[in-house]
Amino acid sequence: QVQLVESGGGLVQPGGSLRLSCAASGAIFSISTMAWYRQAPGKQRELVATITSGRSTNYGDSVKGRFTISGDYAKNTVYLQMDSLKPEDTAVYYCAAGRTVATIASSGYWGQGTQVTVSS
Repeated sequence: QVQLVESGGGLVQPGGSLRLSCAASGAIFSISTMAWYRQAPGKQRELVATITSGRSTNYGDSVKGRFTISGDYAKNTVYLQMDSLKPEDTAVYYCAAGRTVATIASSGYWGQGTQVTVSS
């Protein structure tokens, strides 16, 4: 089992920044990919960014150029730096982990989520 704990959400004005953290513990040897997803009210869950154990990254089109995913593997922690935030970025953000992005949805591990609200 892998436990994921997110932190760093909150209320920010449009154009502002937030950094989310996801600390992993447990059987972390079993995971090769970590990801951030988000879900806004009434909308489907959306893949935001992914990072592999080889530090390869990928981003959803809506956040490219504004969000950066990174990892401190010594601390078993993944970060999501969010800049130039927009009201449409408002959502619950979830950290997830698994062997690949394809397997995360079906058999991966998920955190409890952290609320990000972008509003003036």
